[in-house]
Amino acid sequence: MRVGVDAQLAVGSATGIGEYVAGLIAALETAGIDAVGLREPRLDPWRFDRRVLWDQFLLPLAAARSGAQLLHCASGTMPALCPRPIVVTVHDVAWLRTQHHAPAYARYYFGRFSADRYHRARRVVVDSEFSRGEVLACTSVDAARVDVVYPGVADDYFAIVREVQADPFVLVVGTIEPRKNLEVLVRALAHLDRSVRLSVVGPATAYERHCRAVASQLHVTGRIDWLGYVPRRTLLELYARAALVAVPSLYEGFGYAAAQALCAGTPLVVSNAPSLIEVVAGAAPALDPQDVEAWVEQIRAVLADRARAEEHAQVVRSAATARFAWRVAAAQTCEVYAKALVS
Repeated sequence: MRVGVDAQLAVGSATGIGEYVAGLIAALETAGIDAVGLREPRLDPWRFDRRVLWDQFLLPLAAARSGAQLLHCASGTMPALCPRPIVVTVHDVAWLRTQHHAPAYARYYFGRFSADRYHRARRVVVDSEFSRGEVLACTSVDAARVDVVYPGVADDYFAIVREVQADPFVLVVGTIEPRKNLEVLVRALAHLDRSVRLSVVGPATAYERHCRAVASQLHVTGRIDWLGYVPRRTLLELYARAALVAVPSLYEGFGYAAAQALCAGTPLVVSNAPSLIEVVAGAAPALDPQDVEAWVEQIRAVLADRARAEEHAQVVRSAATARFAWRVAAAQTCEVYAKALVS
């Protein structure tokens, strides 16, 4: 079976979806699928007009040239017209639920325009049971055609060797946007020991300026490292050295940073967003995302007994690596492809 996989978001500074696409293609090939990554390196996927050009015109042409029997639109968008059977991965419906700060044209294209086309896909893949419920609530897709497949975590996270640092830092990974709720950690930092730092990894939006202003008001600016997009090796080192990973999101379809922390053996604290509760499956504390005091207390508890936190993280690590192995995700995705080709 030859499958064309939309890999455009793996071009340049790949975020969570880029990580997903790269891991999926490699795992499919290991599973015996002829997976062809479809991409145009000269096209910036983060420019809106270029993204629309790719999705609606260049992607179906690339699929035709590849000779693929099936097109897997792995980034939540799909062409309105394409003669090939399509499987689409819908990571979340944040554009319909939370992205109110974004320009209206982006909200429409990634939100309603995309959602109204999912019923044309042979199968819809979602990252969690929570996202399955969200897709069914927001679209006209038949529930029988929606499959839950947890994204895999790359093997190099499984191989991380923890290096506990004397000077602790809390690691936050993800696009710096309102739904990721970085502000609660900035506010918590003001109540923590001055030796504690916050390391923030991810592409910036206007929300970063808001968080920087809050940090300035609370006099913690010098304790926050704004790292932006970092090379993969650096990111792995941060997971190895962080005292804990914090995921305080208001809304997630899955929560890659949480799954990566579990597989890396890094102590973890998450918000009680439904998808994050699903991902951690009881392996990490889940807090009210708006309760600054709760975050302060939980971070203090982890830092007060770091040996215990490390021991717990190692205990839950093996179960996490089994749940989030790419071989598992690839096998389930192959089953989805088989159903798509006979439906």
